[in-house]
Amino acid sequence: MIDEIYVLDLALIHEATFSPAAGLTVLTGETGAGKTALLSALKLLVGERADASLVREGAEFAVVEGRVFRDSHDVEGVCASRRVGADGRSRVRLDGHLGSVRELTQAIGPTIDLCGQHEHQRLLDAATHVEMVDAWAGAPVAAALEGYREALKRARAAKDELDRVTAAARTQGSRLEEARFALERIDEVDPQEGEFEELEETLPRAEHAEALAGTAHEAAEAISGEGGALDALNSAIAELARMGSVDAKLAQFADTLTGAAITLEDASSDLRRYRDNVDFDPAELAQLQERFSAFKGLLRQFGPRMEDVFARREDARELLAVVSDGEARIKRAQEAVDVAEAALAKAAKMLTKRRNEAAPRFCREAGKQMARLKMGHAELVWESRPLPRERWNENGPTTCELLYRSGAGLTPRPLRRIASGGELSRVMLACKVVLGETDGVDTLVFDEVDAGVGGAVARSLAAVLADLARTHQVIVVTHLAQVAVIGERHYVVRKDDADVPETQLAEVSGEARVHEIARMLSGDESEASLIHARQMLQESGTWHES
Repeated sequence: MIDEIYVLDLALIHEATFSPAAGLTVLTGETGAGKTALLSALKLLVGERADASLVREGAEFAVVEGRVFRDSHDVEGVCASRRVGADGRSRVRLDGHLGSVRELTQAIGPTIDLCGQHEHQRLLDAATHVEMVDAWAGAPVAAALEGYREALKRARAAKDELDRVTAAARTQGSRLEEARFALERIDEVDPQEGEFEELEETLPRAEHAEALAGTAHEAAEAISGEGGALDALNSAIAELARMGSVDAKLAQFADTLTGAAITLEDASSDLRRYRDNVDFDPAELAQLQERFSAFKGLLRQFGPRMEDVFARREDARELLAVVSDGEARIKRAQEAVDVAEAALAKAAKMLTKRRNEAAPRFCREAGKQMARLKMGHAELVWESRPLPRERWNENGPTTCELLYRSGAGLTPRPLRRIASGGELSRVMLACKVVLGETDGVDTLVFDEVDAGVGGAVARSLAAVLADLARTHQVIVVTHLAQVAVIGERHYVVRKDDADVPETQLAEVSGEARVHEIARMLSGDESEASLIHARQMLQESGTWHES
């Protein structure tokens, strides 16, 4: 749902703010006043292509900013900004961060339907027809679709496995020889998990055993040997203790050094134990070096990491196993494919059945709404055509489309073949009323919905729009007073006569709204038209004197 839109220097608009109601908002104004400029702003906000011609004459850039709530659970909303320079370059910001047009389209595009011009009509995409029917049908189709998608996933996985084992079983020549050589070479060394890391730690100690033992011995002697550090330290302690009777501070030094002497004695003992535990075994050293060299050889061939060596061994084992047991594996994989395909066919049949049960009911309900809109005997017809198995996808095993027939004796045609934008918008309006709260799109913008409409049809159109506004945010550009009076919020678009014309967007209420409705009724603001306008507003229940 759109919370607010701010527009700067776009087309004829210098600056404007638009805050539609949660229900029905109407936009009115003289032809050529610039209502399409606001629609252009909306198109930019949902990610439509930017055009330098949209920038107002004399301005460096145009800006559209908006805050949109993506669903009823969204309490923060998305703050989006689209800036278009006079050079045609576009810049997007989402919640204060730089973004792309694609991100803008993904974030806001699905929440808004522009129902007016053919190139922007979501209804022209047959894929949306299935989405509408599925949403309206609810749980029965949803469960069937989920079951179908799971079955399709399993069938694809089974086919991938069959392709894999078939290709592996047919592997010949160099690949097979490479696998056999790799397995023999790695098994010859037979590396174990963690063994190489342990060798890296122990081998340097084995190689320098004599030096390590000698260093430990010399250090121990320097500490506790005759004339060593400990002897000197003990002499210092004795002297300090003797003079401590004269100055207590020297006694403290003696205590401190006594602790140090104990530490040195412990260190000397630890060094001697280390020396005694160093085991120099030339045969063991040679064995460790040989083992380490074998590991390095594996790493050069199959590394650079031991994980790569282990993975290469497993790949080689698998390939050789598949080749040796190829026919049996292919048979088992084919049986799995047959089982998965049978389950998929069953799920596909159920999905098609559920859709073909729901779709005609949806068409009948849409037909009732089109009848309210005085569209004669126009109706929607559901067409479901089976696809070849190789073309089945996540949406189903058939290609489905809502066709339009303006009369009972006429051939149904694709909706994109409807020439009138207004007629197409009214079909969309009928579908959206039927969908109600099951519709995934919150905001609907109608531009040409009242094209060629008047009299009783106008009143019917207003009633249908009012129904739609109970479940959607609806924005309508209209020339019909019958529609304008039912709006919860009413904006008027005006254009001045300056050298560089400027479009103004203003919300009207009270008497100002009465005058606008009067203009729409008769083209003037005579006393009779004002009385009629006031009466219409009072009957609609949307007008309050101000």
